[in-house]
Amino acid sequence: MFTGIIPAVGIVAAIERDGSTSVITIDATGLADEFTHGESIAVNGTCLTVTESTGSTWSGDVMRITNETTTLGGLAVGDRVNLERAATAGTFLGGHIVQGHVDGVATLASRDEGAEWTDLTFEIPASIERYVAVKGSIALNGVSLTAAAVEGPRVTVSLIDTTLEETNLGALAVGDRVNVEVDVIAKYVEKMLEAKA
Repeated sequence: MFTGIIPAVGIVAAIERDGSTSVITIDATGLADEFTHGESIAVNGTCLTVTESTGSTWSGDVMRITNETTTLGGLAVGDRVNLERAATAGTFLGGHIVQGHVDGVATLASRDEGAEWTDLTFEIPASIERYVAVKGSIALNGVSLTAAAVEGPRVTVSLIDTTLEETNLGALAVGDRVNVEVDVIAKYVEKMLEAKA
């Protein structure tokens, strides 16, 4: 589990592709000086497992389904990625419960630069729009955010300068794609209501 509070942005150092699978290597300088084999790290909101590491650089396997259903399959060497280590029992939960299980990919539809904040409006998949509510939680590229407006599949989030500067969301341009994870509580509530029907 993660919190959606991004402590560091890493750089994709290498990608080894083998058919539909790949191994991604990330320079995580700023996140940690070393990593433990088998630990979980969220990369743009996608939970990966450390398979090899040397100092602050680590590698993880990316399965076919992950490459096909997240933005990880489109990463290139040099890309900046949001990073978060798994939460511990003592972690400050400043965001919301984020599992690192991507529900879909959204596209940035518009960007409105304001004096004190920037509004980003995303087009999310129709299959998950029912899980997003105004003032509810949503994770975009692993960043815990609040939905400021929801109009069908269009979700707007308002970002302060700190979020724009300390995550890779600040560099997004219209047409760019991001990983989306909706609030897990909404999915479980729906499942329980279906069971009662």
